[in-house]
Amino acid sequence: MASFFCKATSLTPPITSSRDEVYVAAVPLRATRGPAQLFTSTAYSLSWWNLQHYMALVYDFQPQDPENISVAVAAISGRKVPGVVLVRKLGKLPKRKCWFVGCSELNAIDAASKFNDRWKTDLRIGHHDCRHYANGLVEYLTGEKAVLEHLRESSYGKT
Repeated sequence: MASFFCKATSLTPPITSSRDEVYVAAVPLRATRGPAQLFTSTAYSLSWWNLQHYMALVYDFQPQDPENISVAVAAISGRKVPGVVLVRKLGKLPKRKCWFVGCSELNAIDAASKFNDRWKTDLRIGHHDCRHYANGLVEYLTGEKAVLEHLRESSYGKT
């Protein structure tokens, strides 16, 4: 899930702001071409909650090599795999599966950088993955706890 910060009047992350908006989004998992890619695309299209990749826009935590089949097998089997926190450029908010989750009183860019410096990058699905990252970053920025669980239980998370 991604985190995105912006002023209400802008879709680009601000350098400084006293009330940066925070969004989370679900995006398709990356996978090798063929059956694995077909499966992950289908899971995203059908909105299977646990088989989607979550980011706190524009910050993302994922395996270092998400298209490597041995990494995918290791991750699915519950073993730790090397992860990486990415910062992505985003021109606009996604039209689907993107939710406003609150505002940050902190400078969100600086705060996210501090959060990322402390984030352990050993990824383990179900224990320390993109969902935990998105929940943690959103809580750090807004104080809102377990935001993905709240979205899942609400009608917003069903779109």
